[in-house]
Amino acid sequence: MPRRTATLPRRLAAPVRRAVLPLVDAWGAVTAPARALPDFLVCGAQRSGTTSLFKSLCQNPAATGPVLRKGVHYFDTGYHRGMSWYRSHFPLRASLRGRPPLRAFESSPYYLFHPMAAERISRDLPWARVVVILRDPVERAYSAHAHETARGFETEPFARAVELEESRLAGEEEKLVADPGYVSRSHQHYGYIARGHYADQLERMEKHLGRDRMYVADYAELFDGTTRELRRIEDFLGLPPGPDRVPGRHNARERTVMPEGLRAELAARFAESDRRLARWWGRTPSWCA
Repeated sequence: MPRRTATLPRRLAAPVRRAVLPLVDAWGAVTAPARALPDFLVCGAQRSGTTSLFKSLCQNPAATGPVLRKGVHYFDTGYHRGMSWYRSHFPLRASLRGRPPLRAFESSPYYLFHPMAAERISRDLPWARVVVILRDPVERAYSAHAHETARGFETEPFARAVELEESRLAGEEEKLVADPGYVSRSHQHYGYIARGHYADQLERMEKHLGRDRMYVADYAELFDGTTRELRRIEDFLGLPPGPDRVPGRHNARERTVMPEGLRAELAARFAESDRRLARWWGRTPSWCA
């Protein structure tokens, strides 16, 4: 059996994990020079199955995530902390040796949307490949609102939050570009419509990483009840096939039914972006078929 020392602690109950985390982080900081950097990243989109993909890839005999985490959020909100801090979250290089050798990765879905993340990834991890999952942007926005509400970041109903988005995000991207240490609550938590303009984000990522380092998956195909799309992702990442288990659905939130009028209005707002996405992707997204 391959060594799973880096991922087994993730099975700890959440209260225990929170209690242990400061000790793990302190040890990680001391041993950072001996720790690995990731070979690949799951970069988003938020509320598009990144947690499910992370859990599926962690079951692969050749992959392991950060210690006690899904994502580190270094290339978006933690970049000012430096590379040693980033290394401290990953397994020791010595623990990755074996047959098959383990490859480290993380999943931080804000990487796709943050205006500087792709450039930083390209500069600091020039070998790393990235995986992006795309979901119907209307459904993604509605799911994101339920998620942010449950976490206490959002207090407005969905329709009002969409109305407020432009004013909430005004000038925030420029501040993020200008100041590496700036963290924008609004940009991270209130981009319901902006995060669904996938073509802009993918073109930016391609500019810095190149198309050959990117795999873009369709949410509907990843969760079609088969392992076909998961196997394609593993093949892109150079991983052997993992267990024959279809990706489960994690972090689902209770939601009311979206009014049809609002759904139609949002779909119309995304129409041009979806056409640009289809041209970039070379295929029709499932939600447009």
